[in-house]
Amino acid sequence: MKITAAEVNKLRKTTGAGMMDCKKALVEAEGDFDKAIEILRKKGQKVAAKRADRESSEGAAIAKVSADHKKGAVISLNCETDFVAKNEDFIKLANDFAELALNFNTLEELLAADYNGITVAEKLTEQTGVIGEKIEIGSFKTIEAPFVGSYIHAGNKIAVVTGLSGSGDNAEEVAKDVAMQAAAMNPVALDESGVDQETIDKEIEIAKDQLRQEGKPEEMLDNIAKGKIKRFFKDNTLVNQLFIKDNKITVAQHVKTLGDDVKVNAFARVALG
Repeated sequence: MKITAAEVNKLRKTTGAGMMDCKKALVEAEGDFDKAIEILRKKGQKVAAKRADRESSEGAAIAKVSADHKKGAVISLNCETDFVAKNEDFIKLANDFAELALNFNTLEELLAADYNGITVAEKLTEQTGVIGEKIEIGSFKTIEAPFVGSYIHAGNKIAVVTGLSGSGDNAEEVAKDVAMQAAAMNPVALDESGVDQETIDKEIEIAKDQLRQEGKPEEMLDNIAKGKIKRFFKDNTLVNQLFIKDNKITVAQHVKTLGDDVKVNAFARVALG
């Protein structure tokens, strides 16, 4: 059956697949447009399976905040090469998925969500076939708070959303400041209570080993190690870190510019590479 150039072009625009792949799919589908799309998707599934063990450490990290500033979402759309990561269509897709992510709380829900008539999971498979690289959502996190702000680091390599317990005239700027802090300093937790016991035990053991090497007596190790743990919390928990824009105050103190009772109560950070 004769397939026209217009039909091939329409399928190419709809799917983003190459001209020859579109023509072959239409021939195989005997001109049935929907069936041709399904054939291209199946081709994508084969590519996805073939590339399942490939690294997808490049991509775009995107943060989005709901219109009422009550919820934030961060995702990374991962690919294999920097070339694809910088592609405008790829970045648009990452933004679309991040916007969609605001409506869900788990990656499973997001993957099952509708995206222009197909699921997000199907779109990922389709794009894997189109681009010829493994494409996947590598990270997905959401937070909810009385006021949520965001920050995306240049080049879409780090995205952060932060939640504040209250708002004010400069709430958006302050929330962004805190998100920038989290992007730059990569805290392990929001505060001391968020650091798991395994991490604390490991840090205490490291501190003790260092003290032994310095020749400190064994009976002094516990007390000195406790001091080192306090320093660890100061350096590695978001609210206790020195504020990067003014190292005379902590992040918690900066947030209090909105009001004495305003605190950071959540953050989510996604980074690539």
